[in-house]
Formats: sequence, C-alpha cells, structure tokens
Amino acid sequence: MNTRLGFFKSYFVLTVFLFTAEFIIGADVHDAIIRPYGGDFLVVILLYCFIKSFINTPVLKTAGAVLLVAYLVEVSQYFNLLNVLVLANSTLARVLLGTCFSFTDLLAYTLGIILVLFVENVRYSVKSF
Repeated sequence: MNTRLGFFKSYFVLTVFLFTAEFIIGADVHDAIIRPYGGDFLVVILLYCFIKSFINTPVLKTAGAVLLVAYLVEVSQYFNLLNVLVLANSTLARVLLGTCFSFTDLLAYTLGIILVLFVENVRYSVKSF
C-alpha cells in the first residue's frame, strides 16, 4: 500500500473551511433543506479531507471508508445505540452520533462521496494533463 504520513495543506484548508460551514449550519441555519441535508452532504467531505490532511491514502479506499463509517453511524441511530450505551443524555454523544435514522441521510452521504470522487478524478486528470 502507498500510505504516507505528512501534512497536506490543501486538504487541511478544505477541512477548516468545511468545519466552519458545518458549525454555521448547526448553529445558525434553521431551514428545511440546508440544515437536514446540506450538513449530511458536507460531513463526509469534511471527514475525507480531514483524513487526507494527514495521511496520503488512495482516494477510493479513503472515500469508501468514510462512507462506511457514515453508514454505520446512521445505522447505529436506527438501533438506538445511544440508549444501549446509556449515552442518550450526553449532548456530545448526541451531536456526534445523531439521534434519528433517515434514509435521506444515507443518500446525502452517498452524494457527498460521489462529489469527492468526481473532484478527485478531475484533479488527477488535470494533474496528468
């Protein structure tokens, strides 16, 4: 495997930008589209960029791992994992793991990763041009 540790500034800048956007969405946006769907769409991109900020991993494997984690978190909501772990009253746990399963969240995660794969493909195509 071609994994290399380091600091990759462009991904880190994107991570900070996306984290800021997620924070603003969570704190200030109270609509019916951006808050419920935009945040889920962006969170997988945020996680992907965060990982790529410090580890040079293959695009497809990283994107797949991020999507799998997002799906697992969503499925944990279906099975009320917070209640099972007696963390239902923990604000941090509720924010990190969420509280309500939704198929549309799975779709938003998938579309976010599709965008990641598209952008990375374009980036590599331009780089090799």
